[in-house]
Amino acid sequence: MLSIFQKKYFLADLLEGFTDFHNHLLPGIDDGANTVDDSIAMIKKFNEFGITNFVASPHVMGEFYPNTPETIIPAMEKLKKELPKGNSIKAGGEYMMDQFLIDQLEKDNVLTITDNYVLVEMSYFQAPINLAEILFKIQNTNLKPILAHPERYAFYHDSSFDKYKDLKTRGCNFQLNMLSLTPHYGKGIQKKALQLLENGMIDFISSDVHRMEHLEKIGNIKLKKKQINSLEPIIEKSKALF
Repeated sequence: MLSIFQKKYFLADLLEGFTDFHNHLLPGIDDGANTVDDSIAMIKKFNEFGITNFVASPHVMGEFYPNTPETIIPAMEKLKKELPKGNSIKAGGEYMMDQFLIDQLEKDNVLTITDNYVLVEMSYFQAPINLAEILFKIQNTNLKPILAHPERYAFYHDSSFDKYKDLKTRGCNFQLNMLSLTPHYGKGIQKKALQLLENGMIDFISSDVHRMEHLEKIGNIKLKKKQINSLEPIIEKSKALF
């Protein structure tokens, strides 16, 4: 009976001074914000949580969003002109681990999240056949991969953590999506997110927001004290990146 009445805590109450480094705020270059007005509306919602610093991370996918600094930086500068006072934003990217990324690595044309950390992702259907090669190339260019939302790769959802542990041995840091703490992506994703969290496998957390609806849901995330205790050091580590 006691567990039924456990006090719940809002995730948003922990985010004061946090830098959101995984989002799709830049207008018109991926499946996130369509216009500058959309971007500004989301940024103002972030401000309600005490978040005023951002690294924009639009999708970079060879087949769908072949973004490069030549498309990302102008979109960021366009948004910068309209940023509410007290906010800051820099350019990064969320890189699909594909041939396009390999090409950009060879050209030294990759935008990092901060210092030498690069945000990467995989297809939701399967890991790239040459995953080990790509991770090696990333690290061979003195970059450290942060794997976005590892909880969302259903092909890793078996009874053990062996596949996740293998990624860790290959130098991957793991970034949890805030909304994965809820059934937003499905109950299976939520279950895996909490398992990874409870087993100490998550390094960082960020929003991965694409639209206002996502931010409204983040503002309503309530967690148990035990979950908050697990998240606090991850949030602090995420803050320490910047």
